[in-house]
Amino acid sequence: MKTTRYTKELKEEIIREVKEVGNVSLVSRRHGISKSIIFTWISKSKNKDEIKVKPGRKALIEGEKELEKELTEITQQNDTLKKLLGEKDLEISFLRDLIKKANPQLKIR
Repeated sequence: MKTTRYTKELKEEIIREVKEVGNVSLVSRRHGISKSIIFTWISKSKNKDEIKVKPGRKALIEGEKELEKELTEITQQNDTLKKLLGEKDLEISFLRDLIKKANPQLKIR
């Protein structure tokens, strides 16, 4: 089986491209190099902490991370508001029942 030797420049270029694209599968297909070889290069590289990718998955860019965080916060706030609304509805229902019992002639919706 023939083994191919890749230049240091090519390795650095591919690692840089993986960092930019965030998808090892796409880069490996584009260059015809095995994903496992690229992952080996990444693990041996000096800036491996900067590259955060999962096989076959696109890495989130900063804007997407911020949007995801904001969505989580808004969802939590929405859940809190729904809970408060439910409590207020119960309180209103309870007070209407009290009014009916205290004054049966009074018409309340």
